Amino acid sequence: MTKKDIIMKISDDTALKQVEVKEVVQRTFDIITESLRRDEKVELRNFGIFKVKTRKGRLGRNPRTGEGVPIPDKKVVSFKPGMKMKLDVEAASHG
Repeated sequence: MTKKDIIMKISDDTALKQVEVKEVVQRTFDIITESLRRDEKVELRNFGIFKVKTRKGRLGRNPRTGEGVPIPDKKVVSFKPGMKMKLDVEAASHG
């Protein structure tokens, strides 16, 4: 499912125009992104938690030469699904 699919589904399920839904959906994503950029945790009850984690640097290998290459720390976004999402997905997979 794409962002456009989400917008169309919300528009179909409500009396809102796609343009209005698109603005709200995009602004929601923008706010989540801005919060993560500030290293803030974003907790959406019954959906899940987005947060920024730091992946430790390590020593990698150049596959051509076998030479060690330092890989620096890296910030990554993690998502932990909420209990309702876990249960809904689990129920769908069983039946």
